[in-house]
Amino acid sequence: MNPTHNHFPEGPSFRSTLNTRYRVASVWQALFFSALLIAIISLTALIYDVVDGAFGYVAYDYKKDPATFTSTPLEDLTKEELLTTLQANLSSGAYNKLNNEKAMETRLRGELYTLFLERLIQLDIKKTWSFTESIMRAGAIRTEAAEKYPDAKLEFRSWLTPQFLTSPMSSKAEFAGVRTAILGSLWLVGIALLFALPLGTGAAIYLQEYAPKNWLTGIIQMNINNLAGVPSIVYGMLGLAIFVRVLAPLTSGSMFGVTDTNGRTVLSAGLTMGILILPLIIINAQEAIKAVPDSLRQAAYGVGATKWQTVWHHILPNSIAGILTGSILALSRALGETAPLIVVGASTFISVDPRGPFSKFTALPIQIYQWTTRAQSEFHAIAAGAIIVLLVLLLTLNATAILLRNRFQRKY
Repeated sequence: MNPTHNHFPEGPSFRSTLNTRYRVASVWQALFFSALLIAIISLTALIYDVVDGAFGYVAYDYKKDPATFTSTPLEDLTKEELLTTLQANLSSGAYNKLNNEKAMETRLRGELYTLFLERLIQLDIKKTWSFTESIMRAGAIRTEAAEKYPDAKLEFRSWLTPQFLTSPMSSKAEFAGVRTAILGSLWLVGIALLFALPLGTGAAIYLQEYAPKNWLTGIIQMNINNLAGVPSIVYGMLGLAIFVRVLAPLTSGSMFGVTDTNGRTVLSAGLTMGILILPLIIINAQEAIKAVPDSLRQAAYGVGATKWQTVWHHILPNSIAGILTGSILALSRALGETAPLIVVGASTFISVDPRGPFSKFTALPIQIYQWTTRAQSEFHAIAAGAIIVLLVLLLTLNATAILLRNRFQRKY
């Protein structure tokens, strides 16, 4: 080899090449940092926009004078007085319906007070203002409210309250809550998890540990990867065709003696969500199983363990952290889906909590969608509050995934 032919730069050429490399590296570092900065700004803007709608001034009035029902100031009414007033002024049908939902004598004073406001004096929201407007233009808002709505009361309100979390749906935004929607979402997530987790984990174990590496396995794997990217509305159509119609005797509960429902139940929606997240669970479980070192398999085989003993006692315990993490993250996607639930038949207005797998249902994304389509600004405000609740649930699931990963993760 001729020593005069040197392919590496030297002297000034070397320094020039090195400076060029550093400049290119600096440019790429700046681009990556800019991408991170844009993502943080976008997320911050999203969160602020949601919070901006969930708090602010509200101008409201009563449609009926409270003095026509009681001479006691509203704030001083006792539970017994509220119960007597409701019983005396509500129609027997309306009172009996409320009593059948929950015995009136067992309701707390706050519940009875809310019924008094909703059913008797009936609040009338005149106008709402955002959090930013309420902070920056507080004086102007008071002046505007005094001029345009002289008889109305003006107060700074948080639409996200404990009552909002524990109240069912209502046609009045000021009394509406997300309890029914939260319970429906939890039912959906629970059914989807019970259906998809064992099925997806079993499929992943077979594909990774048992299936031969041939063209058929390759096609199956390719289709699983493709199904993970299929639009969710397609799964909704599949759920409508299979679970709502073909399997209606099962999903409606008619084969178990349930006669007051059809196939559009929480069970159908939960199974549809289970199919939606099934490819994600399979892929995540496969990656977790791949991460287990082959040395553990070889050691187990070396002491005479069978394939199943190796999988059960070594591979699964060492991959459980990744499997659980991937499954919970997949459930986070199911929790935020709307399109499949609309197709399967989620109710946009329902005030009865789901009591079993054959109940009618709604979910938080459905409720948010329904409220945002209303023209009244107060419905947009409670939609912002519901979005915060949904974000908290999603963050809770993601935090659970991180905790499980840290709890079960094993280092090699």
